[in-house]
Amino acid sequence: MSKLRKALEKAKEAREQLQADAAAPAEEIIPATKLTAPAGKTTTGTTTRVVTCNPALMRRHKIIFDCQTTTTSDQIKILRTRLLQRLVEMGGNSLLITSPSAGAGTTLTAINLAFSVAQEIERTVLLVDANLRKPSIHTYFGINPEKGLADYLLGNADIPELLFNPGFDKITVLPGGKPLTNSTELLGAPQMETLVNEVKSRYADRFIIFDSSPVLNTADPLVFANHIDGILLVVEAETTLKKEVKQAMELLAGKPVLGTVLNKVK
Repeated sequence: MSKLRKALEKAKEAREQLQADAAAPAEEIIPATKLTAPAGKTTTGTTTRVVTCNPALMRRHKIIFDCQTTTTSDQIKILRTRLLQRLVEMGGNSLLITSPSAGAGTTLTAINLAFSVAQEIERTVLLVDANLRKPSIHTYFGINPEKGLADYLLGNADIPELLFNPGFDKITVLPGGKPLTNSTELLGAPQMETLVNEVKSRYADRFIIFDSSPVLNTADPLVFANHIDGILLVVEAETTLKKEVKQAMELLAGKPVLGTVLNKVK
């Protein structure tokens, strides 16, 4: 194929992508009243509300939800493979993602890792927003659920009514709900331990990812880590200080830290 023909085909693909994005629904925050699953829709073996998210919005938020081959998607697949190998060796299926300080990109790392794991043939994923100080996973999908994990821990809701599927196979999301100031006490309560044990054991093919608050800002990940099989520390390139990484690792001493991710590398 000539260089000219290749260039023309690439230009055609670019035009088609722009047309697809333009045809996508306008960005909106979907209220909880619209989170209704179509009849027969199920995820991970149970009936779950299905939300059809805006692909253009997800791309703007840098979520890699398809099987396109890019440098970033390849790096996420490498991360996925190494984490799964370590956890399988340990006999575990749950991962806590945290960082030394805010802004390192734990939430996007958690979401992209969840989509990458869901692309594996024999795995399903439960993505949990356990950053109860500042829950934000739902915003990446452009929805605004009225309730979440916080409501369950406060005894105001049951887990099945909180879950939603973002319109993609084999991935289920448990949003955080309203922000809580007493999040450390709730995450360390027996009710949270019961929930973690239940989701870890209910489905043999399920992998659970918990997005958490920064380890140097709150005690939440330190308390919550007692229930988790592995911990991933996200470090922001050119921003996170060496002393912050050292302090975080000292606080996580004795916890199942699997490794670190250097994020936002230019």
